[in-house]
Amino acid sequence: MRITKFGHACVRLEYDGQVVVVDPGAFTEMEAVDGATAVLVTHEHIDHLDLDRLRATDAPIFTIEAVRTQIADGDPAVAERVTVVSPGQQLDVGLPVTVVGELHAVIHEELPRFYNSGYVVDVGGTRVYHPGDSFTPSGGPVDLLLLPVHAPWSKISEVVEFGRTVGAPRSLAVHDGLLNDVGLMVAGRTLDSLLPGYQRLEPGSDVDLA
Repeated sequence: MRITKFGHACVRLEYDGQVVVVDPGAFTEMEAVDGATAVLVTHEHIDHLDLDRLRATDAPIFTIEAVRTQIADGDPAVAERVTVVSPGQQLDVGLPVTVVGELHAVIHEELPRFYNSGYVVDVGGTRVYHPGDSFTPSGGPVDLLLLPVHAPWSKISEVVEFGRTVGAPRSLAVHDGLLNDVGLMVAGRTLDSLLPGYQRLEPGSDVDLA
């Protein structure tokens, strides 16, 4: 069981010949989708959804209707590989997945809300939660939280409280591509001190989930 962190919000989950890639967006290395057997996309923003990355794999894509519409507008051939999911749905993408939540976090009250679905993926008995751009609780116990550490819609106190609410014994930093080295250091020190089990990997690095 292995998880690889790629640029910004993308992770790659590997187990028993299955390779599930979540959110290969425009800030993500192209090789993130190499050998993918399934791709999950949380929402339509470019840092999570990029057509060039989706064209680089022939894997089936699982996502929400808003994303399917955007893909269809940009490349109808890619849209043919899309399966639309809904909140609470349980599905098998090669690994068991539960779809969590429905809305993107609030960026500003004057801006429209976007749709967003997180995913709990069962990786050989280890439950991994990627919330996308939301602070929606996982809906049940998880072993590893993919924690969005920085965004225009968040502050560090909210990140900490979200991690504590989910209550996973381990958390791994994602959504950190807008931070420079100083910002990564400052955020890391805060999260290290307040969230036991917190870890950050450099893009391209991986860790065994066993």
